[in-house]
Amino acid sequence: MRRTDPEDHGPVRYGPPLPGDGLPVLPELAAVLAAAAGRAEAQPVGGAPALLEAACGYWTRRGLLTVPDQVASGPGAPALLLALTAALASDGADILVPRPCAAWWAPYARVLGRPTFHVPTPAESGGVPDPYALLETVRRVRTEGGDPRLLVLSVADDPTATVAPPELLHETVEVATAEGLHLVSDETWRDTLHQPHGTVLLSPAEMRPDRVTVVTDLAGSLLPPGWPAAVARFPATRTGLHLHARVLDILTALGARVAAPVAAAAGYALDEPAPVTERREATVRLHARVAAAAHAALLAAGALVRPPQAGRHLYADLGPLRERLAAQGVGDAQELEDLLTARLGMPAPGGHRFGDDLGALRVRLATGPLLGGTDEERAECLTSPVPLELPHVQRALISLTTVLDELRDDAQ
Repeated sequence: MRRTDPEDHGPVRYGPPLPGDGLPVLPELAAVLAAAAGRAEAQPVGGAPALLEAACGYWTRRGLLTVPDQVASGPGAPALLLALTAALASDGADILVPRPCAAWWAPYARVLGRPTFHVPTPAESGGVPDPYALLETVRRVRTEGGDPRLLVLSVADDPTATVAPPELLHETVEVATAEGLHLVSDETWRDTLHQPHGTVLLSPAEMRPDRVTVVTDLAGSLLPPGWPAAVARFPATRTGLHLHARVLDILTALGARVAAPVAAAAGYALDEPAPVTERREATVRLHARVAAAAHAALLAAGALVRPPQAGRHLYADLGPLRERLAAQGVGDAQELEDLLTARLGMPAPGGHRFGDDLGALRVRLATGPLLGGTDEERAECLTSPVPLELPHVQRALISLTTVLDELRDDAQ
């Protein structure tokens, strides 16, 4: 059974960060943070009551009734995932993740010395393993003496920017729970749907609340990425309460607390007052438009890329341009990353950073760098009724199109 050990080019130990929105901080959020800047006391591990109550309200409004005893906070989703992985899989258990998956998932299994097995996703979406491939992988790992116990998945996915259809999610969750796996659902991007009224998103916790822990990094839609804060929702069962207590023990050992000013801003954002929801909706609309334009440019160049449905990124396969890329010394994802990063002047992390095959010519492109080079330009994107017609956005999209066209024309 193939594990996700690093290949060639040296080990890929850490991936790129979450794609930021590229926008100035919401003034109301900045004011809340500034007002709490004088607090000298440390936040309790797992979060103060006000933050936990805000998280409960956030999930309850999304159909997941939650009480404070089910919630823990941490300084970003990676800290929570590390604690969850240690609690669930530190004693010889194995971890399953989709291929591709968020770049920050696998490193925490490696820190704990646990093997990670990638499971293929279906053609229509990423983030959730194909149920038949999942069953085959679980049984093969067990045949080889392994002990798979944890599956990490994401309905609104990084890196593919797709949303798994409910019927696929249902089948995968049924297989996972029948095989005794605990699920961690990364729902960082659930509030960034490009067509919120035309896309059905269900949480695995709605299907099997007794077997699913939800993790949400607030950098997805509520806080700037430089203010690390995340929340986790545990099952309301005896096992869930034990897992919650174990995670708090691990967070205590790590000293993983949310800074008091950031906790104040996080609580304010989780309450979803009008300034926060209006900014979030405007940000999602903006990135959806830019992503659609970038998607069109990629298709015109001959790349394969699923239509982006959520988040602030796209996942492109430049395999059809392999011949021309090979003539430029590009034969794998790392070399493609180097080429596009240099030509585009923006990060273009290769698919190998997301657990994809090194030999596949895939990259994740973010939409944030296409919004302009200054705070003023990026802020103008939010208020303009036609952001794609702003000169700085046009220049960025023309640059992207030019680089892609050069590859296509040379390939022809």
